[in-house]
Amino acid sequence: MAEPRPILKPRALTTKARIAVVAPASSAQPDRIANGIANLRERGFHVARATHAIGKHAPYFSASTENRLRDFTDSFTDPDVDAIFCIRGGYGSNYLLPHLSLSKIQNHPKPFLAYSDLTAVQTYLLDQTGLVAFHGPLVAGDFDRPNGIDEASFHAALNGGLVHAGPEQGLHTLRRGVATGTIYGGCLSILTASLGTPYAPQTEGKLLFLEDIAAKPYQVDRMLRQLILAGKFQGVKGFIFGEMLDCVSPGADPNLIQQVILDVLADFPVPIAFGLRSGHVSHGNVTLPLGIQVELRLESTPALHYLEPAVLP
Repeated sequence: MAEPRPILKPRALTTKARIAVVAPASSAQPDRIANGIANLRERGFHVARATHAIGKHAPYFSASTENRLRDFTDSFTDPDVDAIFCIRGGYGSNYLLPHLSLSKIQNHPKPFLAYSDLTAVQTYLLDQTGLVAFHGPLVAGDFDRPNGIDEASFHAALNGGLVHAGPEQGLHTLRRGVATGTIYGGCLSILTASLGTPYAPQTEGKLLFLEDIAAKPYQVDRMLRQLILAGKFQGVKGFIFGEMLDCVSPGADPNLIQQVILDVLADFPVPIAFGLRSGHVSHGNVTLPLGIQVELRLESTPALHYLEPAVLP
């Protein structure tokens, strides 16, 4: 297991922060992009679209790998940009991984807000540079719809507060217990797809957040087993699962996914939570900074408490 790098925290955002909107993977519908950008501007942010943020490139990308990489890197190095928000996930950010300039990103740390396909980029940057990852709302996936954002966590994560999540954010207990550690994770299928590559996630010893959408319970079982067999759950302090939206089998008990999780993780005597709305969610997307210290307390009232801010003053 690689030695963890010192954590690298970006600066907190002001109410008039300058946001670069990028599309490192797939394209999105123009009206959804426009609605999301309008939402951000209503919050007081100055928003600029990267050159290829609303483009389309066959078969399903927003632009060529070269252009997506340029937009992404330039957003970090541009002194007029304070944070980077993604249009959507989809597919394609793995093409950027071999070409990312870690030194440029490390020398210009900024909040990078994303989830889904971007999990691979976020965990790689966290592992290699220490840059805190912000698993949170997408421009054309959350900011574009009513009640798409969990406001409290969004502001706390980016303004220097302490993020907190509990039952109001969907969190409930599958296995009781208390754990403290470094929160880490993202989209389960993307983490699993990275195994066997130089970009495999460094999940060992962490408090893991795992989420996905429309994966049948047996598919979730298979992915968790793959991570177990790869040794990626060694020393894990606890598990927090997302809402797992539409992770059901036709005709089966809708709670089957929760039983599958308990069965697969039976040999890991640590706390397990379920239902936290971050990533692919029905509403109220919670912003979860990854790479910093948290406490998961699954007792009478389940709670996830951050023990440090994700940004510098």
